[in-house]
Amino acid sequence: MTTRRRTWLWVAAALAVIVAVSAVGAYLTTPRPGGRMDPNATGPQGTHALVALLRHRGVEVVPAATVDDVALQARPDTLVLVAQTPRIAGSELMNRLADLPGDLLLVAPDALARKALAPGIRSGPARVYTHQPDCSLREAQQAGAVDLRTTAIYVANKGHSLESCYDGALVRYRDGKRTITVIGSETFMTNADLAREGNAALAMNLAGTSDRLIWYAPQHVQGAKKSGKAAIAGLIPPNLRWLFWQMCVALALAAVWKGRRLGPLVAEQLPVVVRASETVEGLGRLYRSHRARDRAAAALRTAALRRLAPRLGLGPRPEPPALVAAVSIRIGAHPDWLWHLLFGPPPESDDALVALAHALDDIERQVTQS
Repeated sequence: MTTRRRTWLWVAAALAVIVAVSAVGAYLTTPRPGGRMDPNATGPQGTHALVALLRHRGVEVVPAATVDDVALQARPDTLVLVAQTPRIAGSELMNRLADLPGDLLLVAPDALARKALAPGIRSGPARVYTHQPDCSLREAQQAGAVDLRTTAIYVANKGHSLESCYDGALVRYRDGKRTITVIGSETFMTNADLAREGNAALAMNLAGTSDRLIWYAPQHVQGAKKSGKAAIAGLIPPNLRWLFWQMCVALALAAVWKGRRLGPLVAEQLPVVVRASETVEGLGRLYRSHRARDRAAAALRTAALRRLAPRLGLGPRPEPPALVAAVSIRIGAHPDWLWHLLFGPPPESDDALVALAHALDDIERQVTQS
């Protein structure tokens, strides 16, 4: 009895271990959704792979969701990575980030972020960067060729000196006790592009310069006003508001000036009756005076095709090959000749236009009588 109980205990323990290992494996391999540059996201736009590599190297990666989280974790020996800067609204949050201790790594910053966090640089002229570093920066030299896809280019402001790599796509300079590194692309850090060329080496070298990294890539707009209407109104210059009200007043005055009351519609008989033959003759003379043989031929062919289609049992807009084949079968004419008449080039002379009109009439007559 004791031996059987021990056997069951071993079986139960083995099953428990299998279940635990399966649960841990399922948790580790389950896709984790998230936005662009999200350190926990395993999708193409996330950066979970890079964060896992940094932690494997021994770097303590601290994700931060808000500026308050960054301020709480920031220390002089910490590197602060800031990405997705268009989602940081207002200069107050930017100034708080600028006052924090530690080095900065800015990933594809917008103009507001560059002004507050990296005042020593400005956006450079648009050009195609080279995949080779062409600089003495150790992180870039070790990475070698990279593929940043579309990237911004940076140059130094007056009074500052930069270490520039990849034709200005990667720059670094000192600002007091802080080292500021700016890279113009964030794509090379994502899960989708991390394995391209030397992207992984460059990303790990830039983000792993310190043993402690604060990863701040907001996934939602932060610092915006609660009322979206008020935020949009605050972006409109005062002069433009005055111009808008002046245009409203001018429009109202114009409406009063032009808004005379019109009487009811009065049915009026035409003084003369214009016969259809006279209308056709008048249009023909207009075409002839302007030498518009192409338009006249197009009108004749369109009218003929519109009348032929129902007589041949085709739809309102048949395909040209089907129409030519049906006419050829009905009247026994050669398809090439019919194609030239129905869909060919415009006639080169008035005589050719008259001949085309007669030929179209003859085709309609034969189709009707067949």
